[in-house]
Amino acid sequence: MRLAAAGLLAAALLAGCSSGSSAPSATTARQPPPPQTTPIAKPKHPKPVVTVAPLSPAIRSELRARHLWHSGCPVPQSGLRVLTVPYWGFDRQVHAGQMVVNARAAKPLGRVFKRLYRLRFPIRHMTLAEAYVRLPADGDPTASFECRQAVPSPCTGGKGTGSFSMHAYGLAVDLNPVENPYVGCGQSRDRKAQSYRDRSRVRRGMVTPAVIAAFRSIGWGWGGSWSGNTKDYMHFSSTGH
Repeated sequence: MRLAAAGLLAAALLAGCSSGSSAPSATTARQPPPPQTTPIAKPKHPKPVVTVAPLSPAIRSELRARHLWHSGCPVPQSGLRVLTVPYWGFDRQVHAGQMVVNARAAKPLGRVFKRLYRLRFPIRHMTLAEAYVRLPADGDPTASFECRQAVPSPCTGGKGTGSFSMHAYGLAVDLNPVENPYVGCGQSRDRKAQSYRDRSRVRRGMVTPAVIAAFRSIGWGWGGSWSGNTKDYMHFSSTGH
């Protein structure tokens, strides 16, 4: 009887275990899939930021001390602004560039240099120190304001024309003057720029149709389109002269 009872108890226990639900082991439990994340694409280069500011007392003094502005200039210093823009250097890095321009041209020129930045157009130098304090050894600064006479053609010689340049109004920009020389009668004023008289072979820093279009978008003309033998490939201005 005891043996029979023990057998019945064992059978009951086994039946109870088989009829109940058992929890899955940690090793066999199905884990939820990890959340799907979309990587955030980083911009290829920072968004260009342009600022416009009045001339500081230090810049005003520097321009006067170096006779780059004087009494009798066609624009007072209060009518000039410092334009700060990013630009791509020949080292393929982004730099902060500055130039002194006419107050009414500052914002439009800011839009132009934003376009040049997006084009990754390389600029050799574009700081106030390189334009006004110490000219770079390669003589290739991009700049705007300078209260001076217009420069005559290499065909005629001489140092002045007797009339103000558009630079004296802050309404002109010279862009990479070595790569884009002022030429006439098959010659250039700068020996370093002689090889760039040939405009059929486009090299880095030379003005391209896209650059011309950027300035044309604000109504500025290009000295490379002048008629005759004299061309000023570096020169852009509000009048085209």
